[in-house]
Amino acid sequence: MSPTGPAVAPWSPRVTWVVRGLGLSAALALAGTIWLGLWVTPPDQAQHDLVRLVYIHPPIAWVALYLAFGVAAASSVLWLWPRTRSRFWDRLAVSAVEVGIVFTALTLVTGSIWGRPTWGVWWAWDARLTSTALLLVLLLGYMAVRRVPADHDSRARRSAVVALVAAVDVPIVHFSVDWWHTLHQGATVLNANLSPTIHGSMAWTLLLGFVAFTLLFAWMLAIRYRVEVLSEQLQDSELDVALHERWAEGSAPVADPGGALAGSGRQA
Repeated sequence: MSPTGPAVAPWSPRVTWVVRGLGLSAALALAGTIWLGLWVTPPDQAQHDLVRLVYIHPPIAWVALYLAFGVAAASSVLWLWPRTRSRFWDRLAVSAVEVGIVFTALTLVTGSIWGRPTWGVWWAWDARLTSTALLLVLLLGYMAVRRVPADHDSRARRSAVVALVAAVDVPIVHFSVDWWHTLHQGATVLNANLSPTIHGSMAWTLLLGFVAFTLLFAWMLAIRYRVEVLSEQLQDSELDVALHERWAEGSAPVADPGGALAGSGRQA
């Protein structure tokens, strides 16, 4: 690695096209979801046009709770397991957590927008709302832990432990509607009876929304992973520069202004 800058390892052409394809597919799927959700699907008999939030809120929550946390937890386990320990898993975990923070925050925002006309308030100490907010705090705590100075292995180890502890909150969020009396309605598709309560164009639009946000998550995860690689390379480069400067200082000859040492030697 050069002491003057990071050695950027570009993606291979195949990976570049895959990531671009993910981004384009996500954009098209999102556009299709918005078009179907706003202009094609009918209003609900009870919630009227407010039901159109169902095409984005559950898919966003799906990414935040299951995809992002699932990737982070699985990557943390694989890093902690000695046989599979690799920087790849630590990078993937932190990338998933950071993307998960975005989607968890969007889950709370879209839920509040939906809850205001439905419940009459922007926020209620509902079990699912509270446990989801706690999840966001735990994710932010994970990022704070990573900023504590330490060597790479120590930082990765404690981050993996925090990710697994935080993952305990995911089933609490999932089952909160069943365990406690909450304002949230039950599952629309994956309910206990496996009998979806949404049909026709509304069901297809909801499915497209899940696909769209899943593709968006995959694209954001790939981009964030590359940022993590470049960040590590930059840190390693800065360390190399500091060591190079220190070695240069140590090998430089000591100045003898005015020949003081030589003069003292002649006097002796």
